[in-house]
Amino acid sequence: MFTKTLDNKRYHTLNYFLRTKFNNKVFKVPLDAHLNCPNKINGKGCIYCASNSKANITDSNKSIEEQFIENITILERKWPNSYYIPYFQAGTNTNASLHTLKNLFEKLLNYPKVVGLSIATRPDCLNDEIIDYLSELNQKTFLTIELGLQSSNDNTLKLIKRGHDTNCFTESVQKLKSKNIFVVAHIINGLPYETKEDMLNTAKLLNELKIDGLKIHMLYISKNTELAQKYEQEKFPILSKEEYIDIVISQLELLNENIVIERITGDPIKEDLIAPTWLLKKFCVLNDIDKEMVRRNTYQGKNIKN
Repeated sequence: MFTKTLDNKRYHTLNYFLRTKFNNKVFKVPLDAHLNCPNKINGKGCIYCASNSKANITDSNKSIEEQFIENITILERKWPNSYYIPYFQAGTNTNASLHTLKNLFEKLLNYPKVVGLSIATRPDCLNDEIIDYLSELNQKTFLTIELGLQSSNDNTLKLIKRGHDTNCFTESVQKLKSKNIFVVAHIINGLPYETKEDMLNTAKLLNELKIDGLKIHMLYISKNTELAQKYEQEKFPILSKEEYIDIVISQLELLNENIVIERITGDPIKEDLIAPTWLLKKFCVLNDIDKEMVRRNTYQGKNIKN
């Protein structure tokens, strides 16, 4: 039986990690600091990114504090004793001056029951000055930095116009880890023309880098994106649900059991989705991953070679 779960999963769940660390129910509260992505400024952004894409935030037009209060007010009704981690989710949240970042992040640390901060950014938006500041912030609270890699294949990164290479990601992770900062990586399975071997190589790299957490997404094609145009022209293969489940499980088998699996599928907007439609049934995908892991009698870390 895999032990790092409270939900009968065979992988290290975020719920288990947070419950164990804080001995309490903890929620990540999504926020939009209105910080632009430099990849969108310098070009059109990644080919899968819609120009109007938004995080799942109550009202992104409000200030950070207003967003936070509105979110936790809703949560308090059902979980009055819960703790909170403000999650700077939308945009690139180190793409600003140090003064701006300090004003954004530190004002939320004084709120009751805030036990950490989670900051999503890009590996090419972490200069030494910012990393030194994040190290200071890490002394004040439980800090998580989320970094998008998407793939360890540099040809794929060029194809999707990611704007950085694998080496940039690797160096940023190593700098953050040298400061004892908790690092969560994002990857996407099913990127155009990637093989299963490519996707497993991405998992192997993350395991070698000793990342602390991982979010696994399935590529989906949304309207009004460059990816949608490419799909219309080339009709490149898209993973079936069965292929995706097989790849995710094979990736989990290659990951150390201490790596927290914070996400294992995506959440497309139904009205914008072109393909694959099976991704709309998120809980079916999650349940099918669980069932297949039981059928295979496998678990996170099973195929790590000592």
